Amino acid sequence: MLVNCIAYGKDGRKLRDVALDDISNVLQYADQFIWVGLHEPDEALLGKLQEEFGLHDLAIEDAHRAHQRPKIEIYDDVLFVVLHTAQVVTGKIEFGETHIFLGRNFLLTVRHGASLSYAAPRKACEQTPELMTLGPSYAMYAVLDFIVDNFMPIVSTFKEELHELEKEIFEDTFKREVIERLYLLKRELVTLRLAVSPMQDILNQLSRFHGRQVDDEVRPYLRDVYDHATRISDATNTMGELLTAAMNVNLAMVSVAQNEVVKRLAGWAGLLAAPTLIASWYGMNFHNMPELSSDHGYYVLIGATVAICVGLYVVLKRAKWL
Repeated sequence: MLVNCIAYGKDGRKLRDVALDDISNVLQYADQFIWVGLHEPDEALLGKLQEEFGLHDLAIEDAHRAHQRPKIEIYDDVLFVVLHTAQVVTGKIEFGETHIFLGRNFLLTVRHGASLSYAAPRKACEQTPELMTLGPSYAMYAVLDFIVDNFMPIVSTFKEELHELEKEIFEDTFKREVIERLYLLKRELVTLRLAVSPMQDILNQLSRFHGRQVDDEVRPYLRDVYDHATRISDATNTMGELLTAAMNVNLAMVSVAQNEVVKRLAGWAGLLAAPTLIASWYGMNFHNMPELSSDHGYYVLIGATVAICVGLYVVLKRAKWL
């Protein structure tokens, strides 16, 4: 549950790992800050960190229960941010949450559900100590940038799958699984949009306001993350429209194929109607039928029937009904 608890110095370099009981002691030094990472902690661990950092009860309650909407709030001098995360697991998109507590000299991240470890952004920060001198707000930027960048491969996966489905839509044979895959893809895309869209407002607020918590020198970096989130949001909106169009086109193609079948059936029915009508005339068994007394009446009738059928076939073929 406790992933990391590390103290960093004024020069941005890692000082040491910190025990939970020693956090309050480290916070007394103005030239140090602590970065704590948690993964699905229990209530006891969150209670301990609440005591050490002086966190608000409502924020701790949200961090423990998860299933919160994306938001940004201020509790005293602590900035509380909730973001949704996403990860591809066994070919399907799974969603999770990250809760961030940003204080004057600490950063606390709490992960729930599907989310990659923040060891990578932590390592990147430790490799650039000159930027880590900006304090915990820069560490928060690194986490936010990592979260947003993880959406990009998912969006690329959506694009590739949509491209493959577009090829199958215009095939001659109708496939029921195509419309099913289109629907499932659209449903996942809607969920993805619900996770990405609120990030724009949160990142916009972080890059413009909350001057007591966010260092001014970090704001340009946050604006860059905001641009990435906007690009991802635009891509998801565009794909949503393309998916809707693809579903409509697929249904239209099915209707066109059905119309073609109906036309062909109607053409063959019309072609067979002519000999059926002629044969029905001579099946009525009337005595006064002049053609019955003719020696060549049968052959003339057969020839006329064949000529009519050939003529109808040519006409229907040119009209593309056969």
